[in-house]
Amino acid sequence: MDKKIKRNISIFVFVAIICGWFGVFIDMLIPDQPDGDTLGAGIWLVSPLIITIILRIFAGDGWKDMGIKPNFKGNIKWYVISVIIFPFVTAIVMAIGKIFGWIDFENFNINMFLSVFLSLFAIVFIKNIFEESVWRGYLTSKLSQLKLSDLWLYFIVGVVWGVWHLPYYLVFLSEVEITTFLPVSRLLFAFIAIVTMIGWTVLFVELYLITKSIWPVVLLHAVEDSFINPLIGDGFIEILKNKELLISPVFGIITTLLYLTIGLILRKKRKNIELLRV
Repeated sequence: MDKKIKRNISIFVFVAIICGWFGVFIDMLIPDQPDGDTLGAGIWLVSPLIITIILRIFAGDGWKDMGIKPNFKGNIKWYVISVIIFPFVTAIVMAIGKIFGWIDFENFNINMFLSVFLSLFAIVFIKNIFEESVWRGYLTSKLSQLKLSDLWLYFIVGVVWGVWHLPYYLVFLSEVEITTFLPVSRLLFAFIAIVTMIGWTVLFVELYLITKSIWPVVLLHAVEDSFINPLIGDGFIEILKNKELLISPVFGIITTLLYLTIGLILRKKRKNIELLRV
């Protein structure tokens, strides 16, 4: 069984790593396409999902371990937590930024911000059903069946998830979007983003493991996409120059450490729950 799981994980990882670069090659053959909405970007986005479907149907993976059931019984509190984690941490980060004068709130309008949040949420919720069925519902699930240590589980999922994003950060994402979030080179932006994702992975993995369902993580990811990204991307807040890496609600060191701390707290709760079940 372990041999089959390792084989299929290897196939998945290989496809996930190369699919985006294949998309980049396709875009080189078709140069006149809308920015950010190219055929290559589409190939990058859907390939991991396609390979998981193929592996589940034709390579003996099956569907039982995907976590498609919501498992509401005993897990409602984790659904609530999944919705409030990103707003809670963001509020702390923005409070710190306000106290030290690192964040300018002159353009912040709560009604407009909530309108943007609500308009984005349904779209990114649907998008993240597919993404989380891959990164948590497949890769995390399969790796956990190998009885890896938690540290290795976080590291492998985080690195593969991050490296999958490399073509996006290095090619598909526009220079304007990069400098809006972090005024650094494209290569450094990719490195910081991947390190951030590894830090976030503990939170995402633990919420999946504690509920054995992808749905709380889909909620978590949807709130992240629709809540914190517009703060900077749509100009609701402005971070003082040279403080972005410290206090950014997306890539800030303080922010990432807070999410990592919450993830480790969830790990402790999961371990306690598992001990009670023994």
